[in-house]
Amino acid sequence: MSLEPKHYQDAVIAIAHEAGRRIMAIFTTDFPVATKDDQSPLTQADLAAHDCIVAGLNRFEDVYPILSEESALLPYETRRQWDTYWLIDPLDGTREFINKRPEFTVNIALIHEGYPILGVVHVPAQGCTYVASASEGAFRLSDFGRRDVIHVASLHHQPLKVVGSRSHGTPELSAYLNALGPHDLVSIGSSLKFCLVAEGQADIYPRMGPTSEWDTAAAQCVVEEAGGHVVDMGGNRLAYNRKASLLNPNFLVYGDTNFDWLRPSSS
Repeated sequence: MSLEPKHYQDAVIAIAHEAGRRIMAIFTTDFPVATKDDQSPLTQADLAAHDCIVAGLNRFEDVYPILSEESALLPYETRRQWDTYWLIDPLDGTREFINKRPEFTVNIALIHEGYPILGVVHVPAQGCTYVASASEGAFRLSDFGRRDVIHVASLHHQPLKVVGSRSHGTPELSAYLNALGPHDLVSIGSSLKFCLVAEGQADIYPRMGPTSEWDTAAAQCVVEEAGGHVVDMGGNRLAYNRKASLLNPNFLVYGDTNFDWLRPSSS
């Protein structure tokens, strides 16, 4: 890898914070909600954050392509030529934002050869940011200047602590949780689910339902640099820009490897 992702880290954090300020300025208002073609919600905050992030990334000396949830999607014939690019979700957890829950995030990732090498997950309503770059570890930053190293937990929660989505339960997830055995399920929105695993507050986040690549990339970098794993149901590391569809397969996010998360009924 020739480029140094840490070189961009502080600047990307600053961009995410500015996007967060723009989001929070709208959060406190009575904003309208539109509906996109896929029936997902869209607010002024999504667009304001998108514009802020794109403008910020385009000011870098090295300008890489940008793929955002709120931009026109390019054909795979174009995207497949990208060796390095930015992958962003300007406002992850729009439903939480609409419902005035402080569980939405700003996600910015730098992808190189199919995997995230820099990830920033900013939580504007909670005053914290999760950040990681390849081979540099993972950190939780507070808006007051505190910087803590984070790491996944050894398997010590009894029962297991599982984190999941409020609004995306599926029969496959129910079957997986039944096989998992005794557990406590904490429901939370956005990429914060990854971050709870990364900082050792949860053992696993199983996702058996649709997500897009911009939903996961930044937080995957944080989890992996914190010592965790993000894999599909075949145990393969989650990869990016390898196919025409931008939908992820079902996946697991976990820390401790002394448990067979892929086949929990056998553990």
